[in-house]
Amino acid sequence: MKLVVVSAGLGVPSSTRLLADRLAAATVAAAGAPPASAEVQVVEVRDLAVEIAHTFTNGFPGRKLSAAFESVAAADGLIVVTPVFSASYSGLFKSFFDALGVTDADALAGKPVLMGATGGTARHSLVLEHAMRPLFAYLKAVVVPTGVYAASEDWGAGGLDGRIERAAGELAALGAGLSTAAGPGVERGGKPGVTPGADADGIVPFEERLAALRPAG
Repeated sequence: MKLVVVSAGLGVPSSTRLLADRLAAATVAAAGAPPASAEVQVVEVRDLAVEIAHTFTNGFPGRKLSAAFESVAAADGLIVVTPVFSASYSGLFKSFFDALGVTDADALAGKPVLMGATGGTARHSLVLEHAMRPLFAYLKAVVVPTGVYAASEDWGAGGLDGRIERAAGELAALGAGLSTAAGPGVERGGKPGVTPGADADGIVPFEERLAALRPAG
């Protein structure tokens, strides 16, 4: 199991990184595998800010940013956490995924993703649904139902632990389910391989899909 965590916190330490670490630990525990068999890599977006900016001006990611993109593309599951600015995700968080799209538009296609966000007040909790979920749907990711928002007053409260465990369980189950469903016809990352009845692009004609639904005889 390879889990990549993208944290867009700006401070050291930051509540964003704290939430990211708790989500990662809970996901590893929910997967049921020995902790030693799980690979967890954290990408601190603030350390890549300059290379992200250069990607937009010259079209090529720098060495560190390119390595981060390769890790994201190869991950079995992704945890993304951002602080809330102006009732939405941070500009640096969005720029990271914009730059990823410049280099590989399908990097997140079929990728299981768990979303998290932090803010000073619970009034911004809908950022998960009105901003983050549409973003990752556009990037073709498979987002777990439960997002985790942590306001200042949530730290130390029992409700946050419950949301973290539920979201982590969904990510672990989704990752396992996609791996099982993929079978020999799908390559790692959810991209199509050789599928019976498919053309060279891996697309099964609609007529054949309808025929498979018709009752026999």
